[in-house]
Amino acid sequence: MTSEDAQAILREYFAPWIQRLGLVVEEVGERHAVLRLPWSDDLAREGGGLCGQAMMAAADTATVVAVSAARGGFVPMTTVQQSTTFQRPVVGKDVLVQVRLTKLGRTLAFSEITLTADGAEEPVAQASTVYAVLG
Repeated sequence: MTSEDAQAILREYFAPWIQRLGLVVEEVGERHAVLRLPWSDDLAREGGGLCGQAMMAAADTATVVAVSAARGGFVPMTTVQQSTTFQRPVVGKDVLVQVRLTKLGRTLAFSEITLTADGAEEPVAQASTVYAVLG
């Protein structure tokens, strides 16, 4: 799967509000994906930091891209569990969302996600997800 194929999945299978996040597929591989969540003042909370809900939605969405890449194309799936830990604020910077599939079974997929402000080394958040693969 190419980055363009993965970008098409975002356009075709996700709700309009997810599409308005402006996620861009930077890289996709056999068991990983990297998406960019562009900075937007519309996603900032009181105080100017990027809201956690936007980061959680980006992590969840990026996992779908990674699982789809591993399966060779989009398959129906649903989130079973997501846990996110926020470590530092993001102000005025894009966020890179790096997904690594830690286990891909026939019906379940597990991933670890690191969210990092563009140009920074330390993560702003860490997440893990479990997905039920339905198709």
